[in-house]
Amino acid sequence: MGKLEDEIKRRRTFAIISHPDAGKTTLTEKFLLYGGAIAQAGAVKGKKNSRHAVSDWMEIEKQRGISVTSSVMQFQYKNYCINILDTPGHQDFSEDTYRTLMAADSAVMVIDASKGVENQTRKLFKVCVMRHIPIFTFVNKMDRESRNPFDLMEQIESELGIQTYPVNWPIGSGKEFKGVYDRDKKHIISFEASGGQHQVAATEVDLSDPSLDSLIGEDLHSTLCDDIELLDGASYEFDIEKVRKGELSPVFFGSALTNFGVEPFLENFLRLTPTPLARVDSLTGESVDPCRDEFSAFIFKIQANMNKAHRDRIAFMRICSGKFERGMEAYHVQEGKNIKLATGTQLMAQDRAIVDEAYAGDIIGLFDPGIFSIGDTLCTGKKKVEFAGIPTFSPEHFARIEQKDTMKRKQFVKGMEQIAQEGAIQIFREVGGGMEEVVVGVVGVLQLEVLEYRLNTEYNVEIRMQQLPFEQLRWVKNDPDTYNLRDLDLTSDTKAVEDMKGNRLLLFTSDWAIRWAETHNETLELSEFGNI
Repeated sequence: MGKLEDEIKRRRTFAIISHPDAGKTTLTEKFLLYGGAIAQAGAVKGKKNSRHAVSDWMEIEKQRGISVTSSVMQFQYKNYCINILDTPGHQDFSEDTYRTLMAADSAVMVIDASKGVENQTRKLFKVCVMRHIPIFTFVNKMDRESRNPFDLMEQIESELGIQTYPVNWPIGSGKEFKGVYDRDKKHIISFEASGGQHQVAATEVDLSDPSLDSLIGEDLHSTLCDDIELLDGASYEFDIEKVRKGELSPVFFGSALTNFGVEPFLENFLRLTPTPLARVDSLTGESVDPCRDEFSAFIFKIQANMNKAHRDRIAFMRICSGKFERGMEAYHVQEGKNIKLATGTQLMAQDRAIVDEAYAGDIIGLFDPGIFSIGDTLCTGKKKVEFAGIPTFSPEHFARIEQKDTMKRKQFVKGMEQIAQEGAIQIFREVGGGMEEVVVGVVGVLQLEVLEYRLNTEYNVEIRMQQLPFEQLRWVKNDPDTYNLRDLDLTSDTKAVEDMKGNRLLLFTSDWAIRWAETHNETLELSEFGNI
């Protein structure tokens, strides 16, 4: 293998998904600790003077203790180069997570042992299933009272429709938590809590060894023997092919806060998770081999003003094949011209470092003067490739927005357009109209709060916001040159608008209004998805 292939084969790029408060950020930090990327773990919540989680950088995140934007972190661990995509746990930001999952090759799902599968987990999980990416499950917070592990397995299987294979099995929970039994190595890793210091010790003991009684107690020993016998007889066999197709999820139990079970999880995960996956060229339908010499990549996220000192925009790029070199030229498919990729940055939350080279599987940030859109493809070589665009979610909440101070028109328009280009909000206006009256659509209400906060702090604009009764929108697929929306027979509360790219849409207040539009306009073609 040459250097290019060596470098690509050691990459692992994955997203961490979970419901809020399941412990995703804590787990991310422990991974970074093992990789030596940070010297100490910061608490996400807690006292005002405590350090905040390294992956949360926006002020509103620190106040709320939630992640609202996906961060990207790269670190080395043993011979692996790991790219972690941290995703927003809050449901209002599921669209950002969706796009982030497009850039990942596998996902780690963090589940709270006492709560099991929660709403947000279901939604994100469906995206993983759609893409057939491998899913690894970490059942967290075993040092607190938790559900019966068999019930948890059953819930994951029935609610998410995936088979499970427990790689290890918990011994007790909460105050009675004694550790886990490694099914492959057939030994016990015992959990000892002593004066706030948690040590992890692997104790190689056969299940039938009587000394187990003194280590974990007679009752737990007896329960463990029964559990393992039941698992060996009834659970699914381990099948790496099924794992790779996203049909079987390896499950690990532990506690991220106390660092218990995190390193065994990381080791197993890195062994089982795939190297960078091939992406499909939408022009030819062929797979683009990550190890080919020609460079290719796509933009999956845009973030403005990450650095308060510089009013900048960073376009996050997933490299799909070949190698990135600072200063290289690449063909920007959507613009139809070559552009110079002057500086690539790697990000550790808001800290950044200039990158001279990067390989397939890596995520890097490009300085964006306003030329990139989400879903854009960049490539080199005679044969051009183009990756499929990333579909947008249909917003569920709408508001009319105007600036309070008419003198700040320019800042208002700039702020709205930049935040919209990041994909956090969608902007609509009257068909053929200007930006005098702007309708904003979002997937979750919290995004409206973030919009107001960011317009104020980053663009110095105060706004008035009026919630609108619309609940759904549909993209109009008919040809705009021959199909006039004014001629449509619609309910009086349906509104025709267009987005920033001139695509025409209809906003509806109910399912009934959609059905009316479809039944009263025979040739009208509507779609739930629009390409960004």
